Amino acid sequence: MSSILTNSGAMVALQTMRGINKNMAQTQNEISTGKSVATARDNASTWAISKVMESDVAGFKGISESLALGKATVGVASAAAEQIVSELNGIKQLIVAAQSENVDHAKIQDDIAERTAQIASIVAGAQFNGANLLATDVDGNGATSFGVLASLDRVGAGAPTASMITVDTVDFEADLDLVADLTAITDTATAATALGEIETFIQTAVAGAAALGASASRIDSQSEFVSKLTDSMTAGIGALVDADMEATSARLQALQVQQQLAMQSLSIANQQPQNILALFR
Repeated sequence: MSSILTNSGAMVALQTMRGINKNMAQTQNEISTGKSVATARDNASTWAISKVMESDVAGFKGISESLALGKATVGVASAAAEQIVSELNGIKQLIVAAQSENVDHAKIQDDIAERTAQIASIVAGAQFNGANLLATDVDGNGATSFGVLASLDRVGAGAPTASMITVDTVDFEADLDLVADLTAITDTATAATALGEIETFIQTAVAGAAALGASASRIDSQSEFVSKLTDSMTAGIGALVDADMEATSARLQALQVQQQLAMQSLSIANQQPQNILALFR
């Protein structure tokens, strides 16, 4: 039955066209933003997950900066510790030379004193951004260790917890006090005593340098892991919310064709009353 009051065909065509226009608007929005889920309205659960992950990615970028600062701080201390080992080996050579009777013990002691002062200078200057891992007081506030933010650990829906890498001071300031604890050389007897003492100092310095090197290696490894983790999380966020541009482009072309067909269908439906009018001619 045909009616001049109700054009069912036009109503169906309009509904179809509204659906096509809505899909076209969504597709064009995906093309302009590059995202299939740009707002919470698009997909609330996926949007929420992506925002939490984006927050974590931002946190890990801050962690990368913290690790870089920690790496530099430990690296300075490690380089200084290795230089101190070298200076102690030089002092040991002088002490070995002082075991002989026919040497100038006073000049050897003067040379040792200069190297001792150099070691003290290295210990005092081995700081980065105010932190000195060779000193008794690491930061000037009584700290005996240096903490480096290493990770944010999240379990389930709970808040993330910070994970730290703690680097203890090797305290060369107290343990390598050559002025107070190394016997001054005046003859072969004092030289023999100093030889045993310098060996202890060398072992202390080597152990400290090794500990700092191990900490530097761990921080470097953690920094590499955080970098890879950040990349993986960023890729995961992209997989959730980024638009497939090839598929979106194909869908847009299909919708454009559907839109043209819908317009023709609406045009045909709008001609229906004219067809009824022809019956009365």
